[in-house]
This record gives sequence, structure tokens and C-alpha cells, in this order.
Amino acid sequence: MLTPDAVEFLTELERRFGPRRRELLVARDERAQRLREGELPDFLPETREVREGDWQVDPVPDELEDRRVEITGPVDRKMVINALNSGARMFMADFEDSNSPTWRNCIEGQVNLTDALERTISLDTGEKQYALNDEVATLLVRPRGWHLVERHFEVDGAPISASLFDFGLYFFRNHDNGGRFFYLPKLESHLEARLWNDVFVWAQDERGVTRGSIKATVLIETILAAFEMEEILYELREHSAGLNAGRWDYIFSVIKKLGHRPEFVLPDRAAVTMAVPFMHAYADLLVKTCHRRGAHAIGGMAAFIPSRRDPEVNERALTKVREDKDREAGQGFDGTWVAHPDLVPVATEIFDRVLGPRANQVERQRDDVTASAAGLLDVASTPGEITEDGLRNNISVGIQYLGAWLRGSGAVAIFNLMEDAATSEISRSQVWQWLHHGKVERSDVERVLAEEAAELDESYDEARALFEQVALGEEFVEFLTLPAYERLDE
Repeated sequence: MLTPDAVEFLTELERRFGPRRRELLVARDERAQRLREGELPDFLPETREVREGDWQVDPVPDELEDRRVEITGPVDRKMVINALNSGARMFMADFEDSNSPTWRNCIEGQVNLTDALERTISLDTGEKQYALNDEVATLLVRPRGWHLVERHFEVDGAPISASLFDFGLYFFRNHDNGGRFFYLPKLESHLEARLWNDVFVWAQDERGVTRGSIKATVLIETILAAFEMEEILYELREHSAGLNAGRWDYIFSVIKKLGHRPEFVLPDRAAVTMAVPFMHAYADLLVKTCHRRGAHAIGGMAAFIPSRRDPEVNERALTKVREDKDREAGQGFDGTWVAHPDLVPVATEIFDRVLGPRANQVERQRDDVTASAAGLLDVASTPGEITEDGLRNNISVGIQYLGAWLRGSGAVAIFNLMEDAATSEISRSQVWQWLHHGKVERSDVERVLAEEAAELDESYDEARALFEQVALGEEFVEFLTLPAYERLDE
């Protein structure tokens, strides 16, 4: 894997772009401080010309024209095979929120993706054999975010950016075999998108690949990026494959960036659906922005995991999934995400009904939508209550997920939902927010935490300690994966 040429490529990536990454992380911290001091997000006056200009993103290749259903998941071998065979149009192989970044997971994940592109991937568990079908999904890869490092690969005595490591090794090994399609997570500004664009330009030039061959979909999963959707598309216009509504991290971002203010306190996680005012405004604006610029708009995750034993649970959940996908298709989204193969036909049926013979609905302009800071920030209108059931669910999910993550599993089925780092972030940040604003008593949190921990064995003790650190501390921890990475079992 890490041949001398690959090491040289990765080292040069870090030396060229690592300093700018660190500068942008400092800028993130400075912006966060201004928000804590009372500033609210708004559309940037200095980029008004971009928002008002007449420009389009470059066309995408044929493989990315029809994205009506995309399945996502980690890069382990069985998942890669099953996802590619799922019947979805796309598979987003994830080194980020659904991957626990042990060195083994990251390196074996790279092997698995190369084998998938070469169509040599297979798996024999002794009980079942797995191999690729004749027709498989198109592969897209999500590297880790700008805030993370890969401690097992150092450049000049410091860890490499995890983003540059994941992207660089995959592109270096696979650029001539279809390895050119990406998802970009956790961006907070168009300047962070500009850095990715410059990375793409250099990497393509360095490997003799035609500029614009790389195509990347940006997840709009931070409240700050929602105010810079036009600018993010503009920075990546040669390499853009559109935007995705990263709903779970978006909710987490609202709490993280604005949750110190009482008007941004959210009710139970289950009540914060895509139909509530601030989430609906964000989804509408994403579709409007993408279609105005000729780009795809991809909807959010259906995280339900069907039960093999409880048809009643399945039917209730599938009703909600259908409602969610009906809403997305009706809003103009060109595709959507699911977490489980059984949901692929459910989502496909809905988008087939809306799209018909068309590959997408990019031509549909949402001129009825007005970009409004007030709409994006209208968290106070979110209906719902803060309940002990909601508190208990957050604590239980938080501890169980962190326990699995520390043991090397980044996507975990809990209570018939696929939990990943983004949903775990919501769980712990809601507990922190509710405590911070006196919506729950610390004694109640400690009682529920003790009760839920008692249901688990001692292997979860470290996860409980970590949850307490990121949910009960006086200061809000920026990402739970930062202290978790220090504890990660290798």
C-alpha cells in the first residue's frame, strides 16, 4: 500500500496544503469565538458578486447523472460488496463518520476499494461467500474531515491531515480505474472548499490526469456552510458534483455553533425532523442553489434498519421513510441516501415515480424559494418537548456507540437505527445543551446515566467516561472524535 511513490505523493500533499489547513482551522476557532460573543451567521457581503453572478458548474460524467438512491457505509469488505450489490445507483464508501479510524480499518479499507474497482473483491466467511454482481453501484469515497489527523503517518515529525491521507492514497492508487469521485465532509466555509479544489488541481496535474476529472459532492452539514452554498459550488465548479443535505451533522452544528443561546435549544432528537421550519428552509435552499447552478441536490439519510423479527416496527418505520423520501422528491432533490439495502427499493420506487424516464430533476428551478437568514436560523419554531425518554435515548445511544467505536466499529445498529459519529454527536451535544440551559437537572442526568450504564457490561466503562467528558463538561468539546481518537484501541 504505502509504496515509496505513494509515500512521496502523500508527503508532498501535506507539505503543500497542510499549512493552509491549519490556518483554516484557526479561522474556524476565531469564528466560533465571535458566535459565542453574540454574532449570528449571515450571507457574506464580500461574496455577493458570486451569489448574483451568472455561472454554472461543469457537467458531470455519465456515471453521475442518475443518483436517485445512494447507499452509504463503512469501508469493511462485507459492507463494500453488499453496498455495491444493493441496487442503489451510488455507494458512498466512508472513511469518516461511519468508520472507526483504526490503522487497520483505514488501510484495509483502501485495499477493499481498490479490489472493488478492479472487480476482484470477494469474501468467504465460512458460512457464506460474497462477490460482486455483474451490475454494481458507482463508487464514491468520503475522506475524513479537515479537523482530523492520521497519527500513523507523519510528515516532518507531525501527523498528516487525515483528509489528505484518505484522499491522497485512494486517488494515487485508483485514479486511472474510476477512483475519481468523492464526498467532502464538515466544510464550514468556501475557503475550505477552495483548499480542496487546489488539492484536486495539484493531484491531477501530478498524476497526469485531465483537470476536472475529479468530481466531488459537498455535504452541507454545518450551519455556517448553509450560508455559503453558492460560494462552495463556485470554488469547486470545475470539480463539483453537487451538494448533499447532511442532516444529522447539520443539527449537531446548530447546537455546537449556536447552542449557547436559549433560542437555539432543541427538543428531543426524534422531534427534529426535516419538516421542522429551520430544516425545511435549509433543504429548500440547497435544492434552489444546486439547480440554479446546474448541480445535483442529494437528500438526507434514512437511518432505519429493518427488523427481521418485528413486522409492526418495520411498518411504522417504513411509513416514516416513505414520508421523508416523498418530501425530498417533491422538494426537487435529485436523489437520496439510505443506510440499509432493504431501503433501496423503497426509496427507488418513490424517486422513480417523480423522475420517470429522467435521470434527475436539475432542470426544475425553485424560484419560489428565497434565501433567508431568518428562515435558516428559525430554530425557536421547532415543535416538541425535552423528555426523560429523549434524555435516556441520548445517553444510551451515546455510550453504546462510543463503546463500539473504541473497539473499531463506526456504524452500529442501535434501536433499529444505524448510528454513526454524527448521530452520536447529536446525542451528547443535546445533553450538554440541556444541562447548560437548565432544561434538565444534573442529578437526573447522572441518575439516568448510571441506570443505562448498569445495563451494559464493564467493557463500556471507558465509553461511559468519554461520554461524561464530552456531554457533561463545562466547556463544549468541538468534536467527540478528537478525544475518542486518543483512546482508540489499536
